[in-house]
Amino acid sequence: MKTITAEELDKKFDDGEDISDYVDWSKATRPGLALVHVDLDLPAGVLSDLDREAMRLGLTRQSLVTRWLRERLEAGRQGK
Repeated sequence: MKTITAEELDKKFDDGEDISDYVDWSKATRPGLALVHVDLDLPAGVLSDLDREAMRLGLTRQSLVTRWLRERLEAGRQGK
């Protein structure tokens, strides 16, 4: 595995370059992330709107739904 400074790595990443030579993927983790599959039935129009918003934000549908749910749950914890 090659080594470079954090600044160099950030620049390569930001420029869209392949950074895999600088990452030890065998040690990569996603702490606290245990995925559970959930089925969700939505009206076709809602799904289309969701997909459009996800595309506009450059996210996947799943990422957008996860973000919105987290935001809503956090707002609830803050009493909003």
